[in-house]
Amino acid sequence: MSDRPAYLTRDGRARLEAELEELVTKGRKEIAERINAAKELGDISESGEYEDAKNQQAHLEGRIREIKSILARAQIIDEENGDNHEVRIGSRVTVRIDGEQEEETWTIVGSTEAKPSEGKISNESPIGAALLGKRPRQQVTVETPSGVMRLTILTIQ
Repeated sequence: MSDRPAYLTRDGRARLEAELEELVTKGRKEIAERINAAKELGDISESGEYEDAKNQQAHLEGRIREIKSILARAQIIDEENGDNHEVRIGSRVTVRIDGEQEEETWTIVGSTEAKPSEGKISNESPIGAALLGKRPRQQVTVETPSGVMRLTILTIQ
């Protein structure tokens, strides 16, 4: 796992802690029950149910390790005391893409919480990284997988 900081909002940290609790308590119990039920069916060497349960157990344990690693490296983004003069992690940025009339609003978050469909973009994404440190009315050119994008920062919250 990585040693880089994992930037999280307070809400993001709470969601990960709840997921971890669910996996450790309920998830492990359910998998153990599936494994025991498969063992009771007889020969586990040819049991697809047993194999599937063991694979699911490995996936669950991997996710538990991943969440623990993220939480151990977590740096909480203070969304309340934002500097509206410069884009940083936690900023809500409204931009206009050159050639388009509509505005886009994105929140810059750590990669763990990124969900572009919800307007949350990672500080490590091409657009997120290009916006960091920029100010209102500044124009930004971003090299994206789909080509060069030019945008103007309208507001920072």
